[in-house]
Amino acid sequence: MTTASPASAGLAGRKEWIALCILCLPLMVVSMDVSVLFFAAPSIAADLQPTAVQQLWIFDIYGFILAGLLLTMGAAGDRIGRRRLLMIGSVGFALCSLFAAYAHSSGALILARGMMGVAGSTLMPSTLALVRTMFQDQAQRTKAMSIWSAVMASGVTVGPIIGGLLLDSFSWGSVFLINIPAMALLLLIAPFLLPESRSAVPSRIDILSSLLALAAILPVTYGVKTIAEDGWKATPAVLLAAGLLVGVGFVRRQATIPNPLIDVRALRDRRTGGSILINFIAMFALMASALMNTQFLQSVLGYSPFVASLWSVLPSVAVGAAAPLAAKLSLTLGRPRVMAGGLLLSAIGFGILTQVRTDSFSPLAIVLIGAGLVAAGIVSVMTLVTDYVIGVAPADRAGAVGGLLETSSELGGSFGIALLGCVLAAVYRHAVSSHLPAGLAPDAARAAEQTIAGASAAARHLPSEAASQVIDASREAFLSAMHVTCLVSGVILLLATATTLALLRDKQTTIKAAA
Repeated sequence: MTTASPASAGLAGRKEWIALCILCLPLMVVSMDVSVLFFAAPSIAADLQPTAVQQLWIFDIYGFILAGLLLTMGAAGDRIGRRRLLMIGSVGFALCSLFAAYAHSSGALILARGMMGVAGSTLMPSTLALVRTMFQDQAQRTKAMSIWSAVMASGVTVGPIIGGLLLDSFSWGSVFLINIPAMALLLLIAPFLLPESRSAVPSRIDILSSLLALAAILPVTYGVKTIAEDGWKATPAVLLAAGLLVGVGFVRRQATIPNPLIDVRALRDRRTGGSILINFIAMFALMASALMNTQFLQSVLGYSPFVASLWSVLPSVAVGAAAPLAAKLSLTLGRPRVMAGGLLLSAIGFGILTQVRTDSFSPLAIVLIGAGLVAAGIVSVMTLVTDYVIGVAPADRAGAVGGLLETSSELGGSFGIALLGCVLAAVYRHAVSSHLPAGLAPDAARAAEQTIAGASAAARHLPSEAASQVIDASREAFLSAMHVTCLVSGVILLLATATTLALLRDKQTTIKAAA
C-alpha cells in the first residue's frame, strides 16, 4: 500500500469519520439512481416518446452495466488507487448526469444511462475499500460499515421521493442534475480527507475475464428481470441460458489464470463462501419485500405513487436503528449469532405480512411493521457480512472484494424480483380467474388476470358494478398471492438462519480473501 491511512497506527479520529460522511455522498447518489426515475417515467414518455423496448432500457441499462462492471472496477481500484478511481468515476458520473439531463432523444438517454452505469461501477467498490483502509480497528470498522450499509439501503428508498419532489416543480432532467453538486463536493474535499491506497504489488487486470463477467451478468440480469415482468418467453430464456454458460466459462478461467478477478478457490471456505451466499439471500428477500409492498400500497390501498413512497420511508427508520445496533451486538455475541438473529427477525416480518387483510383494523400499519422488521433484519445481516468479508480480506485486494460483494447484492436483488415475482404472479392469476364476474369481455378478463394494475386499468372501461367486482376480485387475489410469497420468503430466511449458524459458527476473524 503506497499511503497509509492516519488511522492505520491506531484508532480512527475525527478526520476519518468526516471522510466517511464524504464517502456516503457517492454511495447515496449511486443507490438513488437505481430508483429515481420511477416518477419521471410519464414526463420522459411525453417528451421523448420512447417505444416500449426503449423505455425498458432507459430504466434497466444503468443497473445492468453497474452489475456487470463491479468486479472489474474493484480490481482496477486495487491497481491504480481507490481514491484516484473514485475521483475519476465522480467526474464521469457528473458529466454523464449532465448528458442525461439534457438528452433530446430516447437513444441519447439510453446511452447516457449506460455511461452512468460505467461511472457508477467505480464508486461502490472504491468506497468500500477506502473504509477498509481508514478504519483498522475492528469495532470502529464495524460501526463504519453499518453506516455504509444503512446509507446504501436508504438511497433506493429515498430516490423515488426526491424524484417526486423535484418533478413537482422542475422537468424530468432535474433528477439527474442533483447528482452534480454531490459529485462536485466530493471532488473538492476528497484530496484532503481521503487517503490514497492501492495494492502493494499491482497485478494485471485480465481483459478477457472482464469481458466474460460482463457477458455473463448482463444477459442473466436482463433475463431474470424480463421473465419476472413478462413471463417465460424465448428471447429472455435464451439470454439467461447463454449468460449462465458464459458464467461457467468465467469461473473456469478464474481457476486457471494467475491473476483472477475472483479467487474461486477461496470461496470454497465455508465462512467466505457462506458470507457471500448469505448476502445474496438477504438482497433476494429485501427486493421481493419491496416489490410486494409497493404494489400493495398503490394497487390495494389506492395511494398515489408519491404518497405510497412517503409511507415507504417509515421502515427506513428501523433500518437506521438496526444497523448500528447489530454492529454493537456483534462485538459481544459474535457476528454469526447476530446475523442469524437478523434473518430470523426478517422471517418474522414476512410472517406479519401474511396477516394483512383489507378488512383488518389497520392494514397500512401491519404492512409498515412487517416491512420494517424485514428491512431491519436484512440490513443488519448485510452490514455484518460486508464488515466480515472486507475486514478479513487483504488490504491490497479490498477493491476486488468490494466488487464481489456488490455483484452478489445486484444479482440477489434481480433473482429475488424474478423468482418471487413469478410466485406472486402465478398465485395471483390462479386466484383471480375464479372470482371475476361472469360475462366479462375477453380483453378485460385477460388484462385482469395478468396483474392487479391490469385489472385496475380494465375496470376503468367497465360499468360501475362490473368494475367494482373486478377491483374486489383483483385485490383479494393479490392478497392471497402476497401471503403465499411472504410465506415462501419466510421459509427461505428460516433456512438461511440455520445455514448461517452452520457455515459461520467459527468466530475466527481471519479467513482467506474472497477475491
